[in-house]
Amino acid sequence: MSISPNKFVACTYELYVGSENERELMEEATKERPLEYIHGMGMMLPEFEKNLLGLNVGDKFDFVLSCEQAYGERIEDAVQELPKDIFVDEAGKFDEAVVFEGNTIPMQTTDGHTLQGSVLEVREDVVVMDFNHPLAGETLHFIGEIIDEHEATSQEIEKFFGSHGGGCGGGCNCGSSDSGESSGGCCGGNCGC
Repeated sequence: MSISPNKFVACTYELYVGSENERELMEEATKERPLEYIHGMGMMLPEFEKNLLGLNVGDKFDFVLSCEQAYGERIEDAVQELPKDIFVDEAGKFDEAVVFEGNTIPMQTTDGHTLQGSVLEVREDVVVMDFNHPLAGETLHFIGEIIDEHEATSQEIEKFFGSHGGGCGGGCNCGSSDSGESSGGCCGGNCGC
């Protein structure tokens, strides 16, 4: 058997960003906390999946994705100054516990879509937010190994997509490195986080 659509995949990897001379380790999935996903369900970057297609358990991989193949170039218009008074808690006060430099918070667009925004700066009257993906503009270098691949079970499908099945890029567990759950590969995931 080899990796193909609808297969459950688990792999280890190291993700490096930057040029060959100045690479920096950005993310790591280990055997104890591997990246897990269902191939072909929109959970991962399409080019990431193309590079794993056809691999078997024990196969190693080493590939580079350009920023165009990953999260695109940084868009300066995605950095916005938002009124500070929209960041209030239940008591109507500015929510300092959530809105602070370096934190990523979910925001809703006027049409109801959720975007993840990074707080760049908190000023007197505005909060400067960056809605670019954290890895926009970066070249991604993945080095890893396939540690499991098999037909996805109904339990695995439900784990990622809930009882309704299907897929809209959910189940990527962004930020799960602190949660104790398996990593969803926020850097590799196509979850818009």
